[in-house]
Amino acid sequence: MDVNASISDPSGTSQGGGTDVLDRELEKLLNEEAIEPGDHERFSHYVKKEKILESAMTGKPVRALCGKKWTPGRDPEKFPVCPSCKDVYERMRKD
Repeated sequence: MDVNASISDPSGTSQGGGTDVLDRELEKLLNEEAIEPGDHERFSHYVKKEKILESAMTGKPVRALCGKKWTPGRDPEKFPVCPSCKDVYERMRKD
């Protein structure tokens, strides 16, 4: 048994320590964080202010009250409010 053997990927190149597995796991996580397609281009959405600031600083997507996930970058004043976000917000205010 060779104790100095390294792990190889399917192409036969040595990755030493299994970095190909880490790369696949990272790619999977990034895909799970993918930005959702949809109406975010047509509406402005309700999001916690601190999440918008965090997104501006890090580039991370935010999740609106309606569940839409995207990276803000346009002036929300130029678009109508998302009806789903508005409904959720109104229900939260009543509670």
